[in-house]
Amino acid sequence: MIDEIIANALREDIGDGDHSTLSCVPENGIGTARLLVKDEGIIAGVELAQRIFHTFDPNLEIEVFINDGEAVKYGDVAFIVKGASRSILTTERLVLNFMQRMSGIATQTHEIVKLIKGTSVKLLDTRKTTPGIRYMEKWAVRIGGGHNHRFALYDMIMLKDNHVDYAGGIRPAIEKANQYLLDTGKSLKIEIEVRNEDELKQVLEVGKVDRIMLDNFSPERIIEALKSIPDNYEVEASGGITLDTIRAYAETGVDFISVGALTHSFKSLDMSLKAIYA
Repeated sequence: MIDEIIANALREDIGDGDHSTLSCVPENGIGTARLLVKDEGIIAGVELAQRIFHTFDPNLEIEVFINDGEAVKYGDVAFIVKGASRSILTTERLVLNFMQRMSGIATQTHEIVKLIKGTSVKLLDTRKTTPGIRYMEKWAVRIGGGHNHRFALYDMIMLKDNHVDYAGGIRPAIEKANQYLLDTGKSLKIEIEVRNEDELKQVLEVGKVDRIMLDNFSPERIIEALKSIPDNYEVEASGGITLDTIRAYAETGVDFISVGALTHSFKSLDMSLKAIYA
């Protein structure tokens, strides 16, 4: 999947040629450039940058000074790349585009993880990602200390409010999902979202799910809800959770907190790839 994303991104950016570079940079020119960090946070995408460089030009040499997941500050140099000047110039923007976004996601994830430190809860991302590059964004969440929820529609059954409504209610939604797994021979976890205590009661009466998502419950309501949920169910809190309230949610005793903002509302880290002159 990573290789497909890189190949597509290179096609998108280069088209029939990097004419700016081809027009003025000697074909046999050799250059060196450094990845300069111009911000503060957690760096992510260094491993990906190496893969991009080597995909385009296997002869490029990368010397890494700062690895994924490490803290960076203004003026740090993450790596130096050496080789064909044309190759460095043509891949420059793609490397920066991914690294800036991934580092922004990793930084935001890291900051939120610190807010819930000392609790047993795991911070999850969601499917609220940029179409086509989800893997990179979820990779960045892991680098920042978070955990991935399901990757896509195919690796888990997640019965959300619309599924429940279209299926005709809690019971038919759960029963149909279980029958589907029997009919297809698939082994997937089932999660169901509940919007209120009545729906939670219905889920517990039916059973046959692995995880219950308490959607837009306050911490106080979650504490009460957990009293009725047996230990064999995983419990996830989601919806309406802010930086100011996430600690209170983490201290309720839920297993997971999912935060869509990890991948849809972040600030990219500023960085640049600068040529080094002899």
